[in-house]
Amino acid sequence: MTKKVGMIGLGIMGSSMSANMIKDGLTVVGCDSPQSNAEKVAALEKIGGIGAASPREIADKVEVINTCLPSVKALEDVVSGENGILSSRRRDLIVIESSTFPLEDKFRIFNVLADNGIVMLDCPISGTGAQAVSKDLSIYASGDRKAYEACVAVFNGYARSHYYLGEFGNGSKMKYVANLLVSIHNVSAAEAFVLGMKAGLAAEDIYRVVSDGAGSSRMFEVRGPLMVGGQDEDYDKATMKVDIWQKDVKIINDFANSLDCPTPLFAAAAQLYRAAMAQGRAKQDTASVCSVMEEWARFKR
Repeated sequence: MTKKVGMIGLGIMGSSMSANMIKDGLTVVGCDSPQSNAEKVAALEKIGGIGAASPREIADKVEVINTCLPSVKALEDVVSGENGILSSRRRDLIVIESSTFPLEDKFRIFNVLADNGIVMLDCPISGTGAQAVSKDLSIYASGDRKAYEACVAVFNGYARSHYYLGEFGNGSKMKYVANLLVSIHNVSAAEAFVLGMKAGLAAEDIYRVVSDGAGSSRMFEVRGPLMVGGQDEDYDKATMKVDIWQKDVKIINDFANSLDCPTPLFAAAAQLYRAAMAQGRAKQDTASVCSVMEEWARFKR
């Protein structure tokens, strides 16, 4: 069983995943993307991890590497850049790619790694940064079945569940489906809060009562507390920033267009995130669409 694991990308998700793997008895060797970030590496070392200066150093020390990165460019640098994974010359590695990127980009990097004897799994994560802290994540895994089975202990280290979905790319397809629902449910939660508050109901009561009934959703439960607070200081505690979410919205929209598949509710929800960007909420949590809805409704708390 794999006991030493690499983690490239020590942001909100990656740092929490690392902490949970360490608690689960795994040794985590990590750096930020694509080069080492001293502050984030120091935070990893403080909780018992091992810091590294580059992806190459990690590849030299482990057999399984997790990548949790903000952009395709970052993944390209981690794989093929100076001191990237390929510069280690290892041919017995498994790379668990957990970011949400367009399928064509994942396949392109999959082929680059395969040409160098490295197996890449497509394993997007369902869950927010807050859920990552409490190990409330689900993994949508796809790719080589034997490689997936070799990584089960790693998945168990940072997720409550993981699903094997078959050929490479199916994990991303499932993530697009899940994120479509996340996008809609987050906006529907905001719409419900504003309707209730404008009708005179207390935000705290809306959250408490609806969470216990048929109208609830995981997004209502996860982002509802921020919407109850409803102030900039609440939304500034972001576990998914609006500007980063815009990347996911574009990926889903492009994927649906490639299939000529209508997504009318998703399209309507996307306008709320665009409005949040227009209001200067790019770095706030996506729950801030509640404030957007309040403004549209001419409602002030």
